[in-house]
Amino acid sequence: MTDRYASFVRSAAGRTLVRRLGLPDPPRLRRHTPGDPLLPGPALLGAATGGRLAEPVGALLTAAGVEVRDPAAGSAAGARVGALVYDATGVTDSTALRQLYDFFHPYARSVLPGGRVVVLGTPPEECATPREATAQRAVEGLIRSIGKEFGRGVTAQLVYVTPDGDDSTRTGLESTLRFLLSGRSAYVSGQVLRVGTGRASAPTDWDRPLDGQVALVTGAARGIGAALARLLARDGARVVALDVPAAGDALAEVANEIGGTAVQLDLTAPDAPDRLARHLADRHGRVDVVVHNAGITRDKTLGRMDPDRWDQVIDVNLSSPERINDVLVGRELIGDGGRIVAVSSIAGIAGNRGQTNYATSKAGVIGLVRSTAPVLGGRGISLNAVAPGFIETRLTARIPLVVREAGRRMNSMAQGGLPVDVAETIGWLAWPASGALRGNVVRVCGQSLLGA
Repeated sequence: MTDRYASFVRSAAGRTLVRRLGLPDPPRLRRHTPGDPLLPGPALLGAATGGRLAEPVGALLTAAGVEVRDPAAGSAAGARVGALVYDATGVTDSTALRQLYDFFHPYARSVLPGGRVVVLGTPPEECATPREATAQRAVEGLIRSIGKEFGRGVTAQLVYVTPDGDDSTRTGLESTLRFLLSGRSAYVSGQVLRVGTGRASAPTDWDRPLDGQVALVTGAARGIGAALARLLARDGARVVALDVPAAGDALAEVANEIGGTAVQLDLTAPDAPDRLARHLADRHGRVDVVVHNAGITRDKTLGRMDPDRWDQVIDVNLSSPERINDVLVGRELIGDGGRIVAVSSIAGIAGNRGQTNYATSKAGVIGLVRSTAPVLGGRGISLNAVAPGFIETRLTARIPLVVREAGRRMNSMAQGGLPVDVAETIGWLAWPASGALRGNVVRVCGQSLLGA
């Protein structure tokens, strides 16, 4: 679907009109192409006094091919940079927050278009004192504001890293930095992520981080699911693409394109989890990545909604993933080192008129992740979710024009995202290197104002 407004404002006449009237100005987003450098320029790396992560992060960035500059050396003065990275783990009370201002203030206008801002902190619930927890929570406000201020496609994120980490934590931090600094995270901004411990292993080749992995994608025939199947195959996975029989032709086309296998299955059928488990066992012997992407809408205001609309949406969007998880985990088809990613929605965070069934199901997906991630973590399985905002698909193309335009503009990027933006985020959470991320809900919404 074409965003004609975004195309217009990039013309000479459009630029003039935007400046005169103060209209939304959608930037060109820096998206990932295999072989791209991690950043369009050097990274400026700073740290609060006593920070524990600056040294290892500097080593990780250097190993990833990033030129790292130290503001204390004065080498970055007046220079344009691809990223500002700051270790805030040394901020132990509110007075120390001034160090964040001192770092970001001189360089706020020095970040290149499509650049990145990443702050590293300590999870407030793992801080040594209430004052430290207070200061660390305060950093969230800084990051969300930077995401709205810097513009030009610059994103800003906060990554809380457990102080009781191990090798998996370091690997998970590297995985997270490689995602957040790259073009893969073009439509992800204003997010707070947590890196803990888990089963994480760095790939031999970061350009093919899923080599040798078996990945299941439900709802793979169209839209986000099809984009995801292609992306996982690009990253090296053998993809099992699943959708309902009615989408069989489109599903087969996707599977054939990527050299994967197609499974036609109605996930609400009583025997669906068993049939799926038998297919995975017979064809692959296991599954390493499970993505619960299948979802439906049956919109009506609550007072006009019949019971079938409610039941269908809850069953497909929430109950089916629960049943599939139970069978795959119970039969140990997904085991130590496995990753499960569920697709929620901004509607599950903010609600939406006429979508009480859908919003309930997608809020339930978040509940599933929060409640089940600790349990599965004990078995070496990571569970996370993504929550897309306004994504340009055939479904959003049916939304009335005024509502559609509002959905596109009400975020820091002033535009809708693409299916590949959601796919890139899911792909990152599916990497073996991301096993130390558990219980995260990552919004892929361009920092939408809804639910903020």
